[in-house]
Amino acid sequence: MSRGRSHRVGVLVFDGVQLLDVSGPVDVFTGATRRGADYAVALLGWRSDSVRTASGVRLSADTTVAESTPLDTLVLTGADDLTALPDAEDLHARLGPLIGPPTRLAAVCTGAFVLARTGWLAGHPATTHWRHAGRLQAEFPEIEVRPDAIHVRSGRFATSAGVTAGIDLALALVEEDHGADLAREVARELVVFMQRPGGQSQFSVRQDLPPTLDQRLRRVADRVATDPARAYPIEAMAHDATVTPRHLRRLFQQEFGLTPARYLELARVEAARALLERGGTVTEAARRSGFGSDETLRRAFTASYGIPPSVYQRRFRTTTTTAW
Repeated sequence: MSRGRSHRVGVLVFDGVQLLDVSGPVDVFTGATRRGADYAVALLGWRSDSVRTASGVRLSADTTVAESTPLDTLVLTGADDLTALPDAEDLHARLGPLIGPPTRLAAVCTGAFVLARTGWLAGHPATTHWRHAGRLQAEFPEIEVRPDAIHVRSGRFATSAGVTAGIDLALALVEEDHGADLAREVARELVVFMQRPGGQSQFSVRQDLPPTLDQRLRRVADRVATDPARAYPIEAMAHDATVTPRHLRRLFQQEFGLTPARYLELARVEAARALLERGGTVTEAARRSGFGSDETLRRAFTASYGIPPSVYQRRFRTTTTTAW
């Protein structure tokens, strides 16, 4: 933090921006200021000081990017529609005057794409919304994308997972500037975790395997999805596909990038998750999904989602509480 003057925080806004990407960090920084910090937060319009968010809410920016002075922290917000993000063509020219050697660059959600397009993030680890993590990695192979992380810090760069994870990221920056006690006070005021348990994979929806025209693999995949609890030795799966076990392994690697055994485990984890969401017990989910024991399910589920199945069920089965 700079001493003797406010720490200048600029939050980028543009037509189609995700509203929570903006309001979450702003509430954290202004909440910290009410408790003794000195952040001067301003909304920066990409091309205009009037923007319409993805939800239709209109925001009036404090200034535009072209009129802003240099910043201590620049927050690059995101949009679910990636075509709404600022163009890559003039990012350096427009953002360069705002950024000095000590400027901290934070990207919320798909704001990571904006930061990546500048080229500054090359060679650094980063994260983004789980839905777009694969695309970020494919478009920018020079970046180490961590799809399960809630937020990642590397040098002066910080990136977060989707939407509300911008709150987590901003709290981490406040803690860096002013210590854990102040960040904890802000987290309590906002009724959020100081550090939420687990990674963002617990929030993701099922990621379907890439489509394949190979009917041999479709027969195997459909059989597993229909009855995941059945025993599937490689010989039986190869028989369903009418190929040899060796050929089946090669087909799975070529089409899916997975071994048959790994595909089977993922299918069973997804089946267990669906059972838990419908109210099944952990024991029932383990039995009906093919894991056999609670412990086997717990290990596989935790490896996939970062939290045990019992915790997942408490968080995602329903919004209803006993006090509702």
